[in-house]
Amino acid sequence: MLGKTQHFTEERSVEAVLERNAGCTDERLREIMSVLVPHLHAIVKELRLTPEEWLAAIQFLTRTGQISSDRRQEFILLSDCLGVSMLVDAINSRKIDEVTPSTVLGPFYVDGAPHLPMGAMIAHHGRGEPLFVLGRVSDEHGLPLENVELDVWQTSEDGFYDTQDDSQPDMNLRGVFSTGSDGDFWFRSIVPASYPIPSDGPVGDMLKALGRHPMRPAHIHFILRCAGYDTLTTHIFIDGDPYLDSDAVFGVKDSLITPLRDPTTEERRLYSLPEGCQCLSLDFRLQKEALNPMTGARTVAGLNGAPT
Repeated sequence: MLGKTQHFTEERSVEAVLERNAGCTDERLREIMSVLVPHLHAIVKELRLTPEEWLAAIQFLTRTGQISSDRRQEFILLSDCLGVSMLVDAINSRKIDEVTPSTVLGPFYVDGAPHLPMGAMIAHHGRGEPLFVLGRVSDEHGLPLENVELDVWQTSEDGFYDTQDDSQPDMNLRGVFSTGSDGDFWFRSIVPASYPIPSDGPVGDMLKALGRHPMRPAHIHFILRCAGYDTLTTHIFIDGDPYLDSDAVFGVKDSLITPLRDPTTEERRLYSLPEGCQCLSLDFRLQKEALNPMTGARTVAGLNGAPT
């Protein structure tokens, strides 16, 4: 005679769900669920979650999905503001001391920014304080790297990305540059501003309820890609910004803070810089793929409709 079925109860809720998941053939997904389910059930039990609170959480996540689009990712914003994005980055981007640290991607990255010639202007809306960005990309030993692709994006002087502001042209303050044989790069832009993350959605409501401000310090985003090296996703923060110590998404690292400076006489002459232009000097160092223990890390193939 078959044994009596062990149905779901409060006491054996975890066992009931894990038994039901036992047929999963995706090893990584099975591992994730074996950790997620016990923690999730423990939270519900510890808090004695009410049906009203459960429904409020469901509605919050529903709104988070509904407001997301190809121009705005509210789930990334939620992850950012809970510190999850930076924790995932910290675990998966352990680097040697000699290379540039990474930070969060942010919710306003847009793939397909235009490839521009060295020295091009990425600000096309005719406003803002002029900025000249120059620097070098090298390996962990300081040797220059050629053909490094730098994907750059930032806000306007008003603190808005082009995807948030209909008055800006498409792909404003975005561009992709490639280093030469000396590893050098330079381009023209405007000084970025500190700005609030979008507060008109569920994440903004969450921050208000928690008594937190939504501000991010002024920064420029970079993704650096080079064959044989780890892709680097990072920011450069402007020194002196009042929100460096309270970034809403926890993205600031000391080594990513850089001061603005006046251009030298030679820079003014060589690059024909306008009066009042500020300079930002950068030094990026990339880590070889073989040096990163997380390269080739496990992935879940069965989610998002992908075949296992």
